[in-house]
Amino acid sequence: MRNRWLTSAALAVAALALAACETAPGKPSPADEVIAPSEVKDFDSLYSHNCAGCHGLNGKGGAALALGDPVYLAVVDDTTIRKAAAEGIAGTMMPAFAKSAGGMLTDAQIDIIAGGIRSKWANKAALQGATPPPYAAEPGNAARGGAVYTTYCASCHGPAGKGGAKASSIVDGSFLALLTDQELRTLVIVGRPELGAPDWRNNVPGKPMAPQEISDVVAWLAAQRPAFPGQPYPGAQPPAGEKK
Repeated sequence: MRNRWLTSAALAVAALALAACETAPGKPSPADEVIAPSEVKDFDSLYSHNCAGCHGLNGKGGAALALGDPVYLAVVDDTTIRKAAAEGIAGTMMPAFAKSAGGMLTDAQIDIIAGGIRSKWANKAALQGATPPPYAAEPGNAARGGAVYTTYCASCHGPAGKGGAKASSIVDGSFLALLTDQELRTLVIVGRPELGAPDWRNNVPGKPMAPQEISDVVAWLAAQRPAFPGQPYPGAQPPAGEKK
């Protein structure tokens, strides 16, 4: 009997000791445990740490276009979104995020970001029955594009694209140097709703842009891109003491 009592007492003491260890001051809780970066599987965390700096919180846009724009998501396909996230966009500020392309994210994490953008922000009713222009297309005609620009864009960006009362320059060399022709096309099609720039349907009320007009105005914009962006303006004088 005494041995049984001693055994029970020992078990009780052990249980108390274990309980004390679980609540010991300074012991980290499960919530305090650090997760390896490659094991992060939460879309909100992955997006906020890797995408929000350029594309804005909740996909609402920033220095780069709004990934949460339902019109953009109705025009672009999943393969394009995933490829951009994984490999970046050459010649622009969009970097590669996949480990296979020199980034920090696993393929599974890239899938979470690409899939989350679609599932979180897409809206099937975004186009309201309209048929969007092709996301990509053959190059247009720059000569025709000048007239298209005058019709659809000049009222905001000015007659020569150098800025107007409603919007800034669209032909600034530094701006054009940061964008590919495809990115220009995307902007013409989906606009920048967070900045008040309309999509292809609403530049002129009741007169949506035709696919060929979009291609032509993109060609006109691309033709304004300087060969050497960022160079001094014509006639700029060198600092004192330097020869021309």
